[in-house]
Amino acid sequence: MAQPERLHVLTYDYVENVVERRAPHRAEHLAYAGRWRDEGKILLAGAVGDPPHGALFVFRVADVAEVEAFADGDPYVAAGLVTGRDVQPWNVVIA
Repeated sequence: MAQPERLHVLTYDYVENVVERRAPHRAEHLAYAGRWRDEGKILLAGAVGDPPHGALFVFRVADVAEVEAFADGDPYVAAGLVTGRDVQPWNVVIA
């Protein structure tokens, strides 16, 4: 029996000066995340802070391993722009 989908939050911590450093990787990162959104797996995503110091993604997936797989394949992670990440289930009580 398949697991039901549930919400998970992925947070990233970014390197200093990420705005400048992400430029060569931004189009690829946005296209990658966009494919996950188009599949209905990412509901919301974006940078946190002004200037950005991290990011937050909200996923709807059956298995937390899918969120880890996203992060493992993210061009920002491959480029070394992400210094830390965390995945947690999210139990929404008010929507």
